[in-house]
Amino acid sequence: MDTAAMPQPRCVWDIQAQLGEGPVWSAREQALYFVDIVGHAIHRFHPATGARSSWPTPKRPGFVVPVSDGTLMCGLKDGLYRFDPASGDFRCEVAVEPGLPGNRINDGCVDSMGRLWFGTMDDGESTPTGALYSVLRKPDGLCVQRHDEGYIVTNGPAISPDGTKLYHNHSPAGIIYVFDLAADGELTNRRVFARLADGYPDGVVVDSAGVLWVGVWNGGRIERFQPDGTRLEPITVPAQNVTKVAFGGPDLRTVYITTARKNTPDGRLATLPQAGGLFSMAVEVAGQAPTMFPATEMAEMAALPDITKG
Repeated sequence: MDTAAMPQPRCVWDIQAQLGEGPVWSAREQALYFVDIVGHAIHRFHPATGARSSWPTPKRPGFVVPVSDGTLMCGLKDGLYRFDPASGDFRCEVAVEPGLPGNRINDGCVDSMGRLWFGTMDDGESTPTGALYSVLRKPDGLCVQRHDEGYIVTNGPAISPDGTKLYHNHSPAGIIYVFDLAADGELTNRRVFARLADGYPDGVVVDSAGVLWVGVWNGGRIERFQPDGTRLEPITVPAQNVTKVAFGGPDLRTVYITTARKNTPDGRLATLPQAGGLFSMAVEVAGQAPTMFPATEMAEMAALPDITKG
């Protein structure tokens, strides 16, 4: 994967998001969804037509993921909500950390088993009250399990193509962790996978070859790492704060990149006028096929024990 041979990212939506985050590809709609956390909005971009749609959110959104019935699961500040793009309505399915009003939900993803993973963080970005969770769809609702804690700002998570590794970031510390992931969703053997300098690791995804793509906050670039931790050449993005990438398009060979204007000095904005925009670029190696979160209990999940810890 020679960066020099890659096209440079180009802005496909100069939306000027304050905190663009959480891009995710909807294979059903052939569209990209993402959020503006500070702007309290969900956005959708249809590459084939250029159509753009936006919806306000009642609270800060951390992520959205497609659900098998055509709705979206949205991580808002205080819980997991079902969002219907057709009506714009939100319905809370489960509260998260009701005893920690200073926290909010941040990044999330769905693994190949249909299990949702997400992290929480201190909204003031100073106290290590954040944690890492997984969610299963059960007959009586959502089953939420707490796996790890002690984070100020969580980002990721992301799963390896074989489903045996989970990557998760502690952004202020500049650390990307990797866990061993068992078939039943248990995480073990947390260890440091990589450390970043000159910026902070933000959202992370893994392509079909197992390469990690990491948005770098205050770094103006995407970092990439081989599964063995070898660092590849970074990809420059015309924004100071690069938050996350997603693989989309019919062949999953288009990378979409969210960025943020937040915390960018006025002088830098003058030289980076499209900061906060949605960017894209073509790549040779495809992303992983996206998995939707189930609207009803999946058979393979029904056989798993209830491992909720509270």
